[in-house]
Amino acid sequence: MIFKEQTKSVPITKMMVWEAYKLVKSNKGSAGIDLQTLVGFEKNRSKELYKIWNRLASGCYFPQNVKRVFIPKEGGKTRPLEIPTVSDRIAQQVIKTYIEPRLEAKFMDNSYGYRPNKSAHQGVKEVQRNVKKYSWVIDLDIQEFFDNVNHELLYKALKVDVSEPWVQMYIQRWLESPIQLKDGTLSYPKGKGTPQGGVISPLLSNLFLHYGIDKWLARHYPKIKMVRYADDMVIHCSTHQQANDMLAEVKKRFEQCGLTVHPDKTKIVYCKKQGRNQKGFSVQFDFLGFSFQPMMTKLRKGGYFLQYDCKMSRKSKKRILKDLRDLNIHRKTRSNLQDLATLLNPKIRGWINYYGKIKRKALKPVFYYLHHRIIKWILNRYKRFKRSRVLAVKWLRRITKDYPNMFYHWALGYQLT
Repeated sequence: MIFKEQTKSVPITKMMVWEAYKLVKSNKGSAGIDLQTLVGFEKNRSKELYKIWNRLASGCYFPQNVKRVFIPKEGGKTRPLEIPTVSDRIAQQVIKTYIEPRLEAKFMDNSYGYRPNKSAHQGVKEVQRNVKKYSWVIDLDIQEFFDNVNHELLYKALKVDVSEPWVQMYIQRWLESPIQLKDGTLSYPKGKGTPQGGVISPLLSNLFLHYGIDKWLARHYPKIKMVRYADDMVIHCSTHQQANDMLAEVKKRFEQCGLTVHPDKTKIVYCKKQGRNQKGFSVQFDFLGFSFQPMMTKLRKGGYFLQYDCKMSRKSKKRILKDLRDLNIHRKTRSNLQDLATLLNPKIRGWINYYGKIKRKALKPVFYYLHHRIIKWILNRYKRFKRSRVLAVKWLRRITKDYPNMFYHWALGYQLT
């Protein structure tokens, strides 16, 4: 054992804390307001874990303030992210692991976000199946969902499935923890919001939406199909009138839950291959980084046909290309090609594993651009090519044949063309 066992009033064992620590460590993450990193925590691990267990098991654990940072979004905007300390993340993981199995038993199959044995790909494939059966889609967005989760309603939902007062107490303490801004000032939740960077927040958000929308929809509109990934939702309808009526009812339901449907991002979409001829209706929507729209598909025997399907969205593609630009590959002239492969392969593997599982061909423009950046690097590094792009392309094409496994995508057939 990493520390000696004792008996406490709250049924939290040291092994529960140890398992929680291993999960938090594997997820990595930055320091909270105490500036303690996972590396710093590791240096005095036994003492730190004992302190977490002792306070949790005694009922006297109080979280520290949550650090707020802002991460960039598209269009130059930012969104807030709240980061608890390492100790608080471990404590939250203990409670999450304790209550998650019983909540999972209640959650519905149409929810795919932040759940064990569920994935974004499963959600996307479910939408792929549904758009073949239903002609209309409500692409629904909740405005600032994590900032507006009503605490009173969340506590009410929690008590349905979690009867232990000490669990409710700790969750309440985490939800009501002050948020510390960059200048040191404190912001208080005031009865709503759940920190987006909190370990337990995704589980609590799923619980809130389970009672807020999932069960409500299944009870009152059992024939309506809905796919949800956290607060991203796609509702399938058979007719335009049904979609209009459904959207009006969903807006009312969310208002009852203290939430607002985003007026600009929420839309009704016609999702059949003939949609390009439907004037006045949107024929495209994005879900989890994929764009659903009418598209031409090549037949194996030759020719093309029009179908309604999905591929990597334009937003996702732009984000990846921006990441490649920001790496400034062409300026890394002190590195060799293998160094570039070592730098890029983890990213390339991630792109292929996520977007390639749905439609791998959609990544071709990404790798075309990547090869363009590598050619620029070749011209900057090797003077013998005399700024000749033709010679650089020939050299890189030869490298792809001689060392096909150097870059992850080369081994899969995405070689220079």
